[in-house]
Amino acid sequence: MTARILILNGVGSVGKTSIARALQEMASTPFLNVSMDVFCEMLPPAYFDHPDGFRFISGESDGQLSVSIETGPVGARLLDGMRHAIAALAASGNDLIVDDVMLEDEPAEYRRLLAPYQVYWVGVMAPLEIIEARERARGDRLIGLARWQFDRVHKGRRYDLEIDTSHVSAAEAAAVIKERFGL
Repeated sequence: MTARILILNGVGSVGKTSIARALQEMASTPFLNVSMDVFCEMLPPAYFDHPDGFRFISGESDGQLSVSIETGPVGARLLDGMRHAIAALAASGNDLIVDDVMLEDEPAEYRRLLAPYQVYWVGVMAPLEIIEARERARGDRLIGLARWQFDRVHKGRRYDLEIDTSHVSAAEAAAVIKERFGL
């Protein structure tokens, strides 16, 4: 059977990981949860806020703190490797839930690499003020990162399904996804 891949794209702190975990529990077959955060944690800590890895630049947007990301060559190789690892997992017959924050041309690279598989694109969204409140409450995120990502992550993207996590719990969102795609 051809691997099925569910790609959850959204701003950090919007609820993608919680949805992925809930979906793993209710799907009729096993789905591996592939998280961009886990791949980024593979980097040595010195490559965070480093020009070769990921550099975080504080600024302002609408009078609020905004933290942009610049990806250096080591960070770019890591993210490219992540996308290729996802394709390799699928080639081995694994069903996958991919938890990502896509910027720029990353969806095109996914489409190229994952063309042989059944891919479902899900935009995970919520109003900025809710995402920022979650970002602050988590305590493990750079405050202002969600603000910078907000207008970039979904720009020009087309999805098979959009979920607004301000109106549903992770379990409810997972149930909608399961039903929609017959998982």
